[in-house]
Amino acid sequence: MNSMDLASLREGYNERRVTPTDVVREVWKRIRERGERPVWIHLIPELETIARAEALGPFREDLPLYGIPFAIKDNIDLAGVPTTAACPEFAYTPHASATVVAQLMAAGALPIGKTNLDQFATGLVGTRSPYGACSSVFDERYISGGSSSGSAVAVAAGLVSFSLGTDTAGSGRVPAAFNGIVGLKPTRGAVSTKGVVPACRTLDCVSIFAAKCNEAAQILAVAGGFDFADPWSRPAGQRKSWPAKNFRFGVPSDHWLRFFGDDLAASAFREAVRSIESMGGIRTPIDYSPFHEAAELLYSGPWVAERLSAIKTFWAEHSDALHPVTARIIEGSKTITATDTFEAIYRLAELRRATEPVWRQIDFMLLPTAGRHYTHAEVEADPIATNTNLGYYTNFVNLLDLAAVAVPAGTRGGTMPCGVTLIGPAWSEEALLNTADRLHRHSVETQGCPAGYVALAVCGAHLTGQPLNYQLLEAGAFLLEACRTAPEYRLYALKGTVPAKPGLFYSPSGGGAAIEVEIWAVPENTFGPFVAAVPPPLGIGTCTVASGRKVKSFICEPWALHDAEEITELASWRVFSNR
Repeated sequence: MNSMDLASLREGYNERRVTPTDVVREVWKRIRERGERPVWIHLIPELETIARAEALGPFREDLPLYGIPFAIKDNIDLAGVPTTAACPEFAYTPHASATVVAQLMAAGALPIGKTNLDQFATGLVGTRSPYGACSSVFDERYISGGSSSGSAVAVAAGLVSFSLGTDTAGSGRVPAAFNGIVGLKPTRGAVSTKGVVPACRTLDCVSIFAAKCNEAAQILAVAGGFDFADPWSRPAGQRKSWPAKNFRFGVPSDHWLRFFGDDLAASAFREAVRSIESMGGIRTPIDYSPFHEAAELLYSGPWVAERLSAIKTFWAEHSDALHPVTARIIEGSKTITATDTFEAIYRLAELRRATEPVWRQIDFMLLPTAGRHYTHAEVEADPIATNTNLGYYTNFVNLLDLAAVAVPAGTRGGTMPCGVTLIGPAWSEEALLNTADRLHRHSVETQGCPAGYVALAVCGAHLTGQPLNYQLLEAGAFLLEACRTAPEYRLYALKGTVPAKPGLFYSPSGGGAAIEVEIWAVPENTFGPFVAAVPPPLGIGTCTVASGRKVKSFICEPWALHDAEEITELASWRVFSNR
């Protein structure tokens, strides 16, 4: 299998080209190649997961997530597997899974393991963990974002199809932006938090990471729903919607837009605004001041004390077990009084009322997901200030009872990903996902490969997890997307190649298929040496992908196909090589 996206796996299962057991083995192959740390805290043994996969039986249409592998942030319970919240001394083994996990598994999804996080979900950086600091899949010098760091990286690296995180202050959105994927933060109470180690119980949400918005929507349809056993669960309210054109999106004035010295990120956001306008949106200036003040309440107000409340017994006996930065934040809450709490609640109510006129003017708000993407060195030098900056556009969302979707929207100067967040009233998830999906597709179609890079389609030994993929990584390339060619291509297993390689051949006269490929962005300065190292009978030409876009690709000299085995009907090198 070339891709872990839901549509490709479901198609493969339906056509009996692949089984859940095949998928589990492929997942484990990729994990072994990448390494367990720092993405994972606990992995379910491979044989145990294979047994679960086999127990699913033949493909079932009635299981919407049949055979779909997923990861779980390690502050969410999975029965029989330790929950650590990234604090080994805190660990316990639950007898029952969190409601959301149980619902996903009942729909056929296969849990792979528990992922790393900022300890006790306190942080937006992804570096506050004894299990290691995750990095962006685009550049290891840069942070992954947190607190749901491992969950985001597991999806972005193609290790699983989707993952669960949590989001109190932005933890389901910031790491999505820094890893080029989608992060959905539903309305508070839309997804049960029963079986979730709380950060701020009144604000916590279970979040969803996926490669695409339509996949996040499919997962939410299974994961959501009222849970009587969760006192914070809510029956779904009236769904919000807006027209496909002439919708109004709010953007703060330049005075309130802050990128903390990153002009490239500012430019990327302006481009995203233009993209939304080209889709039929009407940009509407908004007063951002009440949103900003609400954001500042989260860590300067009594909600920090709620983090202490969540672990007060453990804190009393094991405060020395906490990460130094986490301990410093929670320690600061001890001076907060009941009077402070009520005053903050009153002020929040006033701010919520102050935002009401804004929502009469707009359908949704468009913000940068984060103003700046920091390096590990920058976070280490000033862990509190950098974290505070990362929450500038995220901290207010749960306090004001809003829904949000973080979505990729171009790149920072053609290198690192940049994302934006669409924020709407409670119960606007469906409409937000629909609009975010249009923006995501528009960004890919109009921007394609970043400036300074060449888009290259690979279909064999250079695929993710295959023996020559390291050559792309050494060239500084990164994965843009997994897709298929147009249906006029044939695929052959070549004789005598080491490692084994396929040959892709254009066949407009018929007999072809849509072949699974990955499109990689290769830096222009390394593309030449990379091509020079390609041995015959392979070469670099051009192919057409399913969207109609033409990209550079591996092709094969016709003479080598005479004694090759045609595998077009499999439409995938992975399917052939895993037989």
